[in-house]
Amino acid sequence: MNSKVDFYFTKAKAWQKELEALRTIVFDCNLYEELKWGCPCYTITGADKQKDNVVLIHAFKNYCALLFFKGVLLKDTNGILIQQTEHVQAARQLRFTNYQEILKQGRVIKAYIFEAIEIELAGLKVPMKKTKEFQMPAEFKNKLNKTPSLKKAFYALTPGRQRGYLLYFSSAKQSATREARIEKSLKSIMMGKGLDD
Repeated sequence: MNSKVDFYFTKAKAWQKELEALRTIVFDCNLYEELKWGCPCYTITGADKQKDNVVLIHAFKNYCALLFFKGVLLKDTNGILIQQTEHVQAARQLRFTNYQEILKQGRVIKAYIFEAIEIELAGLKVPMKKTKEFQMPAEFKNKLNKTPSLKKAFYALTPGRQRGYLLYFSSAKQSATREARIEKSLKSIMMGKGLDD
């Protein structure tokens, strides 16, 4: 156990017992514990000799979960993995709403973790949707066509940052909202920043 991660479990109010149970199960799978994105993240040295993320523990208002970074590659023989949102390509969650549920599924949880470890050790990759496959709202396309410097700045962003903006803009139902989001983001795009930078 990594003492730098302990605070995550001691500060938890709603899911402390459940989170501790998940931590114990993950430790039985011989993974290294780190703190990433403010959450306990469990890694293994993969085929590329780099530390690869396998699973992460996180808590929400209505549930706590194990997030499998390459969950889409798991067989999910029990049909229990959940895609957090429609835009999540690789990760999948196992969600829990009580301590007994975790205890009851302990062996299944471990089996999923061991399968995720094998995926990392084999060096398998998730085929990701290309940025050009994401919908570009007409409002943003027009803005890019009218402003060459913006177009250059947008295409200089990393593919992940480009996807972030495209998802953010296109998720608005009304044209006026899309326009407002685009206007609000112009400065960040020109500075080479993503939505969350």
